[in-house]
Amino acid sequence: MTKWEYFTAPLLDHALQEILNNFGDDGWELVTVVAFSPQQQIGYFKRPKAG
Repeated sequence: MTKWEYFTAPLLDHALQEILNNFGDDGWELVTVVAFSPQQQIGYFKRPKAG
């Protein structure tokens, strides 16, 4: 059974692609985005736990 670790991060419009690519390079997969307002968005990420 796969065990997961989770991470949340603010998503900034002016650097969104760079942010997502950097997290993807580190093995994080974007699961969902919660928008509290157009300027305040939080990304929820997951990746398999090592070991």
